[in-house]
Amino acid sequence: MKHQMSRGKFIRLGGLTLAGALVSDIAFANDLFSSNKQPKVDVQLMKNLLLNNDAKVKSLLDKGIQKTNIRLSNFRPLASAITAMTASISHSESVYFKSKVLAEKLNQAMDIMLKEQYPDGTLDAGGNRQSPPDTAFILEYICPAAAVLNLNKQQDLEGLRDKFKKFIVNAGEAMVTGGVHTPNHRWVVSAALANINSLYPDAKYIRRIEQWLAEGVYIDADGHYSERSGVYSAVIDKALITMARLLNKPELLDIVQKNLTAYYYHTEPNGDLVTLDSRRQDQFMDINVAKFYLQYRYMAIHTKNPIFVSMAKTIENLPDFTTETLSGSLLFFMENKELQQPLPAVGNIKNDYEKFFALSNLARIRHDKTAITLFGGNDKPVMIVSGRSSNPNFLTYRKGDAILKYMRLSTSFFRMGYFSADGMVKEGNKYILKETKEGDYYQPLAAEFCKADADYELSPSQDGRFWNKMEFDSRVKSNVKTQISVIEVTENNGSLDIDFKVDGPPNVEVTIELCFKEGSAIAGVEKDDKGNYFLNSGMGRMSMGADTIQFGPGKLEHQNIETLDSEEYTYHQGSLRTDGVHVYITGFTPFHHKMTIS
Repeated sequence: MKHQMSRGKFIRLGGLTLAGALVSDIAFANDLFSSNKQPKVDVQLMKNLLLNNDAKVKSLLDKGIQKTNIRLSNFRPLASAITAMTASISHSESVYFKSKVLAEKLNQAMDIMLKEQYPDGTLDAGGNRQSPPDTAFILEYICPAAAVLNLNKQQDLEGLRDKFKKFIVNAGEAMVTGGVHTPNHRWVVSAALANINSLYPDAKYIRRIEQWLAEGVYIDADGHYSERSGVYSAVIDKALITMARLLNKPELLDIVQKNLTAYYYHTEPNGDLVTLDSRRQDQFMDINVAKFYLQYRYMAIHTKNPIFVSMAKTIENLPDFTTETLSGSLLFFMENKELQQPLPAVGNIKNDYEKFFALSNLARIRHDKTAITLFGGNDKPVMIVSGRSSNPNFLTYRKGDAILKYMRLSTSFFRMGYFSADGMVKEGNKYILKETKEGDYYQPLAAEFCKADADYELSPSQDGRFWNKMEFDSRVKSNVKTQISVIEVTENNGSLDIDFKVDGPPNVEVTIELCFKEGSAIAGVEKDDKGNYFLNSGMGRMSMGADTIQFGPGKLEHQNIETLDSEEYTYHQGSLRTDGVHVYITGFTPFHHKMTIS
């Protein structure tokens, strides 16, 4: 059923898109801080937050919150809706302030949460059944909402506050006793416990936090957490900031500073995050730095670090900032008023740098609109599993809107797939990536290992390519073939000289693969009947808008580009090929080819 509101409120809501025309600066300042001794407020940002939050609430009410007869397996959308509605019903300048309709919807939403909550306090999340860490992610929304409701003290919402408390205290038992899956889960659970303790203090919550913290928060000299993931770095930074604030542990912010500094260098000019070195699912995802907005803003205000100020402003200027960030953040600004302060006035950061992350074997080079990434840090042996880096992309190149999404090298050597460097070495302005592959054959078993029934152990080959019932560890290798691939990349003011060398058995197919952003215009290449492009010779050119990348010269000695992946993928009819405009340069071993990208 559609909600009802007064004509006055309808008129006010209709003007939500008019950049705050309905809400005066004075009203905001008076509402947020009644004392002149309080810190200043970023009035325009707070107006925009409220306007976008109210717009989100209107959309939620128009669509309906959730059908009560459908069992949920993902509670984040509902939890996000709860935070938005709580912010509007609690903010005195919202068109929904003290709204009885919104109070009813909030009660319905919390009834669903309580209904779906198991007796042990947990919720399901996709395939994770009765999951303590996934419940902790939901508490990231519910606990700040409860805090705002408690501060607001509306008498008509006492029953709603009781529902919040029941859900949170029940979940608290799962946080105190439950286990986790991944490194970041420890800190998400700990932050949830800190939030619960701030609402309903109990020593058991603190004891459990200290038990997790006793393991230590790992961060390496590059500024990476162990998962090296943009998605989960944002998660951990948020959790550590929460614990630092609520538990008076400022030392945790030192860790956050290191990670946020690393992600400054991992941010592309358009806000995309570099994820080549991730050990989690985002190593093959397109993600955006907006995930770090609250973290950068808090640390910018807290530390006045020019890098963090610059990053917060960068996120605020992204095209989707209003719809993706402002529409869901008001409640967190209300719960943590430090976020409401204006960003410090500091000097601009010049985006011109070269940064080598030696532990993760990743280099970032930036010259204004030109951005380059080199990567040679996959975990060896390469395994296709969550928690290990296995990205075949060794280079990306951007020049404004012209984007080379990745460059790869593959050979047909024993169908072992893409090049994956054994680290990366820097010599002056040159980066050297090298890989050695070995393919084996096997001799007959010695007499002492032979079995009358011929029932030999199912085991992996010594080179790791396949399994068979042949007891490979008991066999002598022979006819061993070795292939050595070297890629040298020299950078000079945004231009790259790339030298490829592949040596080993002769007549092995070699393929250099360039994948440009979807929609790129390509010139100087030939197209086959499957939509692939080949650079036969000379220079190629790709354009997107007013920006252009030149690449080449090319070479074409074969067109076998169907089996570039290793058998780990092809055996299951899988492929690492992505969307985009694919251009190929091909040859045979011994292979030596030089090219430039500029």
